[in-house]
Amino acid sequence: MPYVNIKITREGATAEQKAKLIEGATQLLVDVLGKNPKTTVVVIDEVETDNWGVGGESITVRRKKGM
Repeated sequence: MPYVNIKITREGATAEQKAKLIEGATQLLVDVLGKNPKTTVVVIDEVETDNWGVGGESITVRRKKGM
Protein backbone atom coordinates (compact mmCIF):
# COMPACT_ATOMS: atom_id res chain seq x y z
CA MET A 1 0.00 0.00 0.00
CA PRO A 2 1.78 3.17 -1.18
CA TYR A 3 1.66 6.16 1.16
CA VAL A 4 2.29 9.70 -0.11
CA ASN A 5 2.58 12.67 2.25
CA ILE A 6 2.31 16.11 0.66
CA LYS A 7 3.21 19.09 2.82
CA ILE A 8 2.14 22.58 1.77
CA THR A 9 1.93 25.90 3.57
CA ARG A 10 -1.50 26.81 4.86
CA GLU A 11 -2.33 29.64 2.53
CA GLY A 12 -5.70 28.80 1.14
CA ALA A 13 -5.36 25.80 -1.14
CA THR A 14 -8.90 25.03 -2.21
CA ALA A 15 -10.64 21.71 -1.83
CA GLU A 16 -10.52 21.41 -5.63
CA GLN A 17 -6.75 21.96 -5.69
CA LYS A 18 -6.24 19.38 -2.96
CA ALA A 19 -8.40 16.89 -4.84
CA LYS A 20 -6.22 17.42 -7.92
CA LEU A 21 -3.07 16.81 -5.85
CA ILE A 22 -4.53 13.57 -4.50
CA GLU A 23 -5.62 12.43 -7.94
CA GLY A 24 -2.32 13.39 -9.54
CA ALA A 25 -0.12 11.72 -6.92
CA THR A 26 -2.21 8.57 -7.14
CA GLN A 27 -2.02 8.51 -10.93
CA LEU A 28 1.75 9.07 -10.84
CA LEU A 29 2.20 5.93 -8.73
CA VAL A 30 -0.03 4.01 -11.13
CA ASP A 31 1.88 5.24 -14.20
CA VAL A 32 5.43 4.93 -12.88
CA LEU A 33 5.28 1.98 -10.50
CA GLY A 34 2.12 0.17 -11.57
CA LYS A 35 0.56 0.59 -8.11
CA ASN A 36 -3.09 -0.11 -7.43
CA PRO A 37 -4.93 3.22 -6.99
CA LYS A 38 -7.44 1.56 -4.67
CA THR A 39 -4.73 0.95 -2.08
CA THR A 40 -2.79 4.20 -2.55
CA VAL A 41 -3.03 6.60 0.37
CA VAL A 42 -2.35 10.33 -0.07
CA VAL A 43 -2.26 12.70 2.92
CA ILE A 44 -1.97 16.47 2.63
CA ASP A 45 -0.56 18.31 5.66
CA GLU A 46 -1.00 22.07 5.75
CA VAL A 47 1.68 23.82 7.77
CA GLU A 48 1.53 27.37 9.10
CA THR A 49 4.23 29.54 7.52
CA ASP A 50 5.61 30.30 11.00
CA ASN A 51 6.30 26.56 11.37
CA TRP A 52 8.16 26.08 8.07
CA GLY A 53 11.71 27.30 7.72
CA VAL A 54 14.22 27.59 4.90
CA GLY A 55 17.74 28.92 5.25
CA GLY A 56 17.33 29.67 8.94
CA GLU A 57 14.18 31.77 8.54
CA SER A 58 10.48 31.04 8.67
CA ILE A 59 8.49 31.28 5.48
CA THR A 60 6.55 34.13 7.12
CA VAL A 61 9.75 36.17 7.48
CA ARG A 62 11.00 35.27 3.99
CA ARG A 63 7.69 36.31 2.42
CA LYS A 64 7.80 39.65 4.23
CA LYS A 65 11.27 40.17 2.72
CA GLY A 66 9.90 39.33 -0.73
CA MET A 67 11.81 36.09 -1.03
